[in-house]
Amino acid sequence: MTTILITGAAGYVGRLLTRALVEQAPEGTRLIATDRVAPPAVLGVTSRTLDIRDATLGAILREEHVDVVVHLAAILNPPKGATREFLHDVDVKGTENVLRACLEAGVKKFVYTSSGAAYGYSAANAPLLLEEHPLRGNREFAYSWHKRLVEELLATWRVAHPELQQLIFRVSTVLGPDVHNTITDLFERKVVLGLRGVDTPFCFVWDQDVVQCLALGALSDRTGIYNLTGDGVMTLREVAAGMHRRYVGVPEQVLRFGLSQLHKRGLSENSEEQVLFLRYRPVLGNQKLKTDFGFVPRKSTREVFELYRKSRG
Repeated sequence: MTTILITGAAGYVGRLLTRALVEQAPEGTRLIATDRVAPPAVLGVTSRTLDIRDATLGAILREEHVDVVVHLAAILNPPKGATREFLHDVDVKGTENVLRACLEAGVKKFVYTSSGAAYGYSAANAPLLLEEHPLRGNREFAYSWHKRLVEELLATWRVAHPELQQLIFRVSTVLGPDVHNTITDLFERKVVLGLRGVDTPFCFVWDQDVVQCLALGALSDRTGIYNLTGDGVMTLREVAAGMHRRYVGVPEQVLRFGLSQLHKRGLSENSEEQVLFLRYRPVLGNQKLKTDFGFVPRKSTREVFELYRKSRG
């Protein structure tokens, strides 16, 4: 019997993955869904309320005889008032606690959802980012910075603890009919603001492709690091046109000043760092996913965008 434990199972991807594993796991596989809030009840799945920072996590994994941990728990959309210290405590220290617990309990495999944001928003990035390119996650963006820090941590663990196998997916912007996050908020504004003279490319991945990769990874002996994205890109102007929104390209200095003033007055969560987000979007290559991992995304960037657009009416 193989036991698979999912962290962050109450989240959007976590709920989808739990259902997918119920359908796809071989008979006898035991599934445990965990989160800080009780994950939705699913027939055949053990549900536990669990904080990844819990000091007793190792004992819990050992008690449950866990073989594989799929680590989804992270803070993508920070709650209002969340401090950087809290976000770091969950995203980075929480992941380190999960790794220590895995080692203590003899877990065989650790599956981690990283992000294309780990490459950072930098002029030094290659036009098409491959898995061997450096991670430049920016301090200005907690999510990007923490994904970089976690991946650096995982790199040290691969050397120090090779007995814990690792599978890492660097996921691009996830879209699907039920996705709602800060990226879709940008797309759904009445006026979409971009940078004048800058394409701002986005690569998208279908939520069901993400789930299928995670399920395949959890149920197989595959290891390694893979960019997970659909083929192709769309510019922010193309996205705005597809959403039937007005697109306005703003000079960089004007946008910097405007964002700074809005942030100072408490009218916007974003400040000047948003310019980096728009100017230096990481574009991921997925050839290694296809050839080495053996998964070809079923929807391209444009196809999954169209599915998402139709869901918004």
